[in-house]
Amino acid sequence: MRVLITGGAGFIGSHLVDRFLKEGFQVRVLDSLDRKVHPSGQATHLPREVDFIRGDVTDRDTLLAALKDVDVVSHQAAYQDYMPDFSRFLHVNAVSTALLYELIVQEKLQVKKVIVASSQAVYGEGQYSCSVHGFFQPHPRSQDQLFRADWDVKCPECNQPSNAHLLTEENTNPYNQYAVSKLAEEKIALGIGWLHGIPTVALRYSITQGPRQSLFNQYSGVCRIFVGRALQREPLIVYEDGLQTRDFIHIDDVVAANLRVLESDDANFQAFNVGSGKSTTVLEYADLVRKKLSSDVEISLGGEYRRGDNRNSVSKVDKLKRLGWRPKYDLSTILDDFLTWVESIGGIPAQIHDAHGAMRRAGVVLQASNGR
Repeated sequence: MRVLITGGAGFIGSHLVDRFLKEGFQVRVLDSLDRKVHPSGQATHLPREVDFIRGDVTDRDTLLAALKDVDVVSHQAAYQDYMPDFSRFLHVNAVSTALLYELIVQEKLQVKKVIVASSQAVYGEGQYSCSVHGFFQPHPRSQDQLFRADWDVKCPECNQPSNAHLLTEENTNPYNQYAVSKLAEEKIALGIGWLHGIPTVALRYSITQGPRQSLFNQYSGVCRIFVGRALQREPLIVYEDGLQTRDFIHIDDVVAANLRVLESDDANFQAFNVGSGKSTTVLEYADLVRKKLSSDVEISLGGEYRRGDNRNSVSKVDKLKRLGWRPKYDLSTILDDFLTWVESIGGIPAQIHDAHGAMRRAGVVLQASNGR
């Protein structure tokens, strides 16, 4: 069996490479080696036995060459950022997926299964209920509300505080460019896959963390950002009031989810959450980083907020559990494994692009009126 892993030189992709090799697959990787993630231009984590193709998933000839004689496609390649280059999100995330199926159908390729990497972002601002008016899916909080440092999601009927639900697969509500592009990717994959009899699964990853998370890409997650700043004795910048909740999952649990849906016909033509199902506030995360590093570095609550951020995003994972998968690793283990890896490679580089400053200059990070 041969598997093509797009984005296979990246964080999640490279771990999938290792697991597929362990399972006896022949592995081919297609990756553009984007300089934001791979500043050296090298695929540093790929074993020699991998058939590596450097190229863009949106290039027809390159993708067709990568698909030759492939049995399984693991479509992990994606563009993720906070900057307002809106069209690139759809081009890389959605158009590449449409091209993938176009080639499979037009060239009559014998692909047995496709797994696409989606995101928890497709839920938008989330799923809530009001004690009076019941369940609702909110619009993103307005800029006026955020400017007033009024952080909580309110019921649209009575404007009273509401209760956040665990996110379930049937209710999507994307707004920002990344979220829209990932739901478009899902719809393309599951819809065309169904129409043309190509077994397909979409996995909606929560915030995935662990060894090999890019140290050079400031957008790669709070783990790298907080650890990097703490090691450099810089304040941990926390947006809003730090009480927003997130769902963190270990890379090994994500890899296990990919293998589970590959092996299960019951997963075909469906989307699944892949998360811990456990709620962690950003302040709790920052405090745990400080404890792990025995650091007294300051937590900076300056009243800034990031345009398009969600207040609460924690996934319910019961649907995937019914296929026999369950998360094994907690947040403490995630940080331990990440820190062990960072130490093994000599620490986090001192010179990293100032994404916080770039986002402020681009109007992505804004300041609330009361500065708190």
